Formats: sequence, C-alpha cells, structure tokens
Amino acid sequence: MSANEDEDVQRISTPEQHAALAHPVRQRLLFALKRQPSTISRLAARLGVNKGGVSHHLKVLRDAGLIREAGTRTVRGGTERYYRLTARHLLVDAPQPEGTAALLGAVAQELDRSPTDHTLLLRHLRLSPAKAARFAEALTRLVDDLEEDPEGEPTHGILVTLYQQR
Repeated sequence: MSANEDEDVQRISTPEQHAALAHPVRQRLLFALKRQPSTISRLAARLGVNKGGVSHHLKVLRDAGLIREAGTRTVRGGTERYYRLTARHLLVDAPQPEGTAALLGAVAQELDRSPTDHTLLLRHLRLSPAKAARFAEALTRLVDDLEEDPEGEPTHGILVTLYQQR
C-alpha cells in the first residue's frame, strides 16, 4: 500500500470499532457519509430516521474514530455540524458476526427504500480454491473499475461477496 492509500484506509480492529459497526443504521450512516460530509438533519431526512437517533449513532461512530466533525454552518441562529468519514475505505481486519449481520441488515433497509426494482442473486457453486481466488479478483476489478456518472445521477449500491459454505 502506498502512503496515500494508507491515509485513505482505516483499519477496523478495536472492540469499540466493531461494536460501532454492529448496527444497521450506523452502517447506513457510513454509506451516506461516503459520498460527502453531511449534517444530522440531512442524514435524518435521507435515511428516514429521526434526528435524535441519527445524533446518537453519529456519537457512537465518532467515539469509535470512524467519523469526525467537518465544519459547521449557521442556520436560523443555531449551528449545524457537518460530519465526514475519517477515511474513504474501512478495512475490517477480522470481521465479526454482529458487524456482518448489521451490514446485511443495512443493505436490506436500503433495498426496502429503493424507488426502483433491484437485483438480488444468490447462487452456490462448486469452485476450486484457485478458481474461487480468480473469481474474487475479477469481481473486485469489476467493481473497482466501474466509472461513476457525473453528480446528479442516482446513487446505486453494490454488495459483492464470495464466501465458502461450511
């Protein structure tokens, strides 16, 4: 990893970080903040969650070091804080079942709120370890190489996983 990539990646390794990832709303907040910094009001409206809930979950994420304040703005005599991710990518060193369940729960909530039809496929294949590794690399390249359209176009979520069944 280059020095620039190191600044772009945050390793998730502490119990506090894993606990912070173990809730679907916190996962969705991380999804939303990946695009740009935002305020509690805007996040609440985007996620369909009340501002008190958003505030609580942002505090948990901030205390775990996953987000930070990114400035303020004055609105109607008050001050509104912006929040942003501490890094563009989170790398979970040792995924925990609670975090994985919360991630899948967050994706399910996003699917439920989607204004259009979505694609959801699950298929089980017999693959040699070498073929599975090549397939995982191809999936990663496919997602990493996908070029985004300009600002203003709808945002789409992509969840890709390849796992070995027990």
